[in-house]
Amino acid sequence: MNDALAGLVGLISPMTLLLVLVGTVSGMAIGAMPGLSATMGLALLVPFTFAMDPGPGLVLLGAFYMGAIYGGSFTAILVNAPGTPSSIATAFEGYRLTKQGRSEEAIVAATVGSVVGGLVGVLFLLFLAPPLATFSLRFGPQEYFWVAIFGLTIIVGMSTGSILKGLIGGALGILLGTVGIAPVGGDVRFTFGEPTLQGGVPLVPALIGLFTVPEVIKLVGRRSREYDVQKDSTPEGRTWWHMVVDLFRRPVNLVRSSVIGSLIGILPGAGGSVANLVAYNEAKRTSKERHLYGKGSAEGVVAAESANNATVGGGFIPTLTLGVPGTPPDAIVLGVLLLQGLRPGADLFTQSGDLVYTFAFALALSALMMAPVGLIGGRALQRGVVALPARYLAPAIAVMSIVGAYAIRSSVVDVVIMLVLGVLAYFLGRVGVGVAPIVLGLVLGPIAERGLVQGLLTSTELAMPWTSFFTRPLSIALILMTVAGFLWPLWQNRKKGEVDDMLTEAEKDRA
Repeated sequence: MNDALAGLVGLISPMTLLLVLVGTVSGMAIGAMPGLSATMGLALLVPFTFAMDPGPGLVLLGAFYMGAIYGGSFTAILVNAPGTPSSIATAFEGYRLTKQGRSEEAIVAATVGSVVGGLVGVLFLLFLAPPLATFSLRFGPQEYFWVAIFGLTIIVGMSTGSILKGLIGGALGILLGTVGIAPVGGDVRFTFGEPTLQGGVPLVPALIGLFTVPEVIKLVGRRSREYDVQKDSTPEGRTWWHMVVDLFRRPVNLVRSSVIGSLIGILPGAGGSVANLVAYNEAKRTSKERHLYGKGSAEGVVAAESANNATVGGGFIPTLTLGVPGTPPDAIVLGVLLLQGLRPGADLFTQSGDLVYTFAFALALSALMMAPVGLIGGRALQRGVVALPARYLAPAIAVMSIVGAYAIRSSVVDVVIMLVLGVLAYFLGRVGVGVAPIVLGLVLGPIAERGLVQGLLTSTELAMPWTSFFTRPLSIALILMTVAGFLWPLWQNRKKGEVDDMLTEAEKDRA
């Protein structure tokens, strides 16, 4: 209790409050630029923390991280370019809302989800850090393999047209994920003699290409040269406050997605890029308005954003208690801790408890600050994008995409990868193969491969090493979730087909 009070006193100092505000705003700005990820921004901030005391330095990094994850939703919603990998699922629904003239509703949904998810993640960090961190150690390669397979079942739910085409897209994504040096064994695969590809297909340039380039091609190819985004169609008298109230009237999605994000954040190496997809799939699976998903659903935006911001607090649980970073940005914060002479573990909470609480409270305050800052800045950005003539919007998106892809590693190869994948995604879209399954395969394929190979290697003492994937308690639970995740959409589609047949028969009887 004394440490909590000391942490609260440390938070309310003017300098700390200013650092939280600066970190949140700058993080949002970086996150909204495709290619400039939260990890890159934190890495650039590290030198500035050397001249600070540990507390203010960690506060600045934490607020920046929280703001950057939220900032990625802006471009995902407005121009279909996820600012960070954590905003992949946000683009699925947010951009379709924008094309319907409901971009303001999408931004409000993203803001509410981000604020609630950020706060829930901090609550997990404050109250459940030690036991959950210990539980995360029970996840071995087998469990990570099944987590990835469970995530890949989302393809079935996302395949609104042909499930076969969805599976083809997922297979293409998994194939892209095999490019580079194998995680175990060191075999070089599909690099075609290009050293840059030894590290694999870079995720952010790939995301920019897959999501953004097809839209630019469509815009340029339109004879009218008019962008197919409608003007804001918000009913007169319906303010952002009414939108917020409507979202809080359906709290189950908010809470469930935030808990999913917090738990996945605890798992080292998973992070928001996995959490937002899993939460989005669960929201779609349990929604009473499943027919709106893929066409523009505020619920889907809420699920994705609450989950990815919850991973911020959840990811710091193993970082601060075990010294195992839950996400790449957490690794940077861990490095700053070590540089300041602070060791993660029980001693950090007992000897520097006030510092930990100040850091946690600063994360919560940053989440709260995202509401006013995000609504004001996001709405201004939304109005600017909608009002911008198409002849300026297409070149602006193209230039921003190229700069974002190049900025990752200052590599022209990354720009080429972005353009090639973008053109490929455009032609695949023409034949009904969507972008979403490709992205899922690209993100989750390497996780599944690493878990499979490492699981087999760690079970060589067994007569049949593959049985270790089916005998561990956590693996069995994940297998059951995977089967349910695969069969549920099929059952829902069949049920929907039966209802449609009944309605058709009823109409014939009336005729």
